Amino acid sequence: MMNECEMARMVRRAIDGYFRDLDGERAIGVYDMVINCVEKPLLESVLHRVRGNQTDAAKMLGINRNTLRKKMRVHGIKL
Repeated sequence: MMNECEMARMVRRAIDGYFRDLDGERAIGVYDMVINCVEKPLLESVLHRVRGNQTDAAKMLGINRNTLRKKMRVHGIKL
């Protein structure tokens, strides 16, 4: 089982690699880039775990069901 510290280390490693790959170029919009990269697989994994039950997924995520539905539309997630 992955704990929070492990997840944070994985994110740090990925971000550090991203900055290395920029090779001196200026980074712009890093926050939105990371959120967009992480949010879709997070939503998909949680929805899969609860067999598509949006109410349960929203509870698991700690967000409102309407917010979940909006995020699903933004990311093109269909059940």
